[in-house]
Amino acid sequence: MLLTVEKLIYGGDGLARLPADASGRGKAVFVPFVVAGEKIEASLTEQKPGFARARADQIIEPSPHRVQPGCPYFTQCGGCHYQHASYEHQLEIKKEILRETLRRTAKLELPVDIQVHPSPPWNYRNRSRLQVQTSPEFKAGYFKMGSHELLAVEQCPISSALINKAIAALWQSGRADKVPAGVHEIEFFANADDSELLVEVSASAESRRAALRQWAEELCASMPEVAGLVVFRDSSSRGSVSQEKLLTVGADHLIYQTQKAAYRVSAGSFFQTNRHLVDELLRIVTEGESGDLALDLYAGVGLFSTGLARDMRHIVSIEASQTSSDDLAYNRSSNGEVVLASAEQYLARAEVKGRVGKGEVLTHTLHTPDLAVVDPPRSGLGERVARLLATLGAPRVVYVSCDPATLARDLLTLLGSGYRIQQVHLVDLFPQTFHLETVVHLAR
Repeated sequence: MLLTVEKLIYGGDGLARLPADASGRGKAVFVPFVVAGEKIEASLTEQKPGFARARADQIIEPSPHRVQPGCPYFTQCGGCHYQHASYEHQLEIKKEILRETLRRTAKLELPVDIQVHPSPPWNYRNRSRLQVQTSPEFKAGYFKMGSHELLAVEQCPISSALINKAIAALWQSGRADKVPAGVHEIEFFANADDSELLVEVSASAESRRAALRQWAEELCASMPEVAGLVVFRDSSSRGSVSQEKLLTVGADHLIYQTQKAAYRVSAGSFFQTNRHLVDELLRIVTEGESGDLALDLYAGVGLFSTGLARDMRHIVSIEASQTSSDDLAYNRSSNGEVVLASAEQYLARAEVKGRVGKGEVLTHTLHTPDLAVVDPPRSGLGERVARLLATLGAPRVVYVSCDPATLARDLLTLLGSGYRIQQVHLVDLFPQTFHLETVVHLAR
């Protein structure tokens, strides 16, 4: 069938419509790897009551923004979605998706323009995680688009040059049948100037420690840039899967140098993945912010906390992960304080104190901060944390979001509590993919 692509939507697909039905409106059809305005010949791959999915068999009228993809695995690998569109057009796509998501989900017409911060479009990732198969033959790569089937990948153009060198070394080791049975995932993390590498390996519970150590030592010896390798072993308890550190060869952390500070980042800790925009993101979040007290929720290893230390008298950093919290404590400034807790636990504690009064004993007395920075996971704050944050009453809030839908949902609560939007930034931490990072400055 012939379809016309109306627009691109969050998730990477293009939206087209089947011929109109009795209701006068055609069913929505989602098609990957197209550009708005293109006329395509397509085949349906899935039919649902409310929508359908299709693949583009031929581009009849290509968009002027269509370009040749820069990766041989594109359309097979599940990692990238936009390589067929020029980078300048990718930014326009993301800007419009952000605006429309806020309009549709939060009924919000932005009172300010979206400021766009581009990235070099290739070799930008400082962290890449590959799936590993050791039998019946060795493979390393990413999952295929929309599945958990492994696609063998020997290069990744969006990963740094050093990470690509490490991928080649991994394949060399695998082809020599040296990768031990039980290794199922490997993650490479490069430092700021792409000169050092930390390797994190996940292995099954039955993996042999001696074989893992021998392989780890050989891999480290083959690449002098590897500062250390840490193997985590999966362990199941009460229906959940957790990771325990099994062995370490070399260092268990990297030092990540930014323009403002150096950060210890240990194996298992979170850090931003775009090596070109770390300083820009830090500037957008912290520039011009000053006062007596700042609260940094979901603080990670302290990227924003440390950036605020010069102009805030005191910073309280909240982090739920023990590993990241240990790094946070190491990286904190002299005017910083670290609390190991989830955002909800920390904010709810203030609510209890206000209700119970002097009878409640707290390890930390919560005061209303001048500024609250929140950088939640993809699931966002959630209604309860957003409500607790609004109740806290900080006159300024900076919300760092990696999902526009959950951002829109949380903004409903914050805007309903008297906050107003002052700035909106689209920081393109993930070129070639549909993912986008948003920074929203709010005040009341």
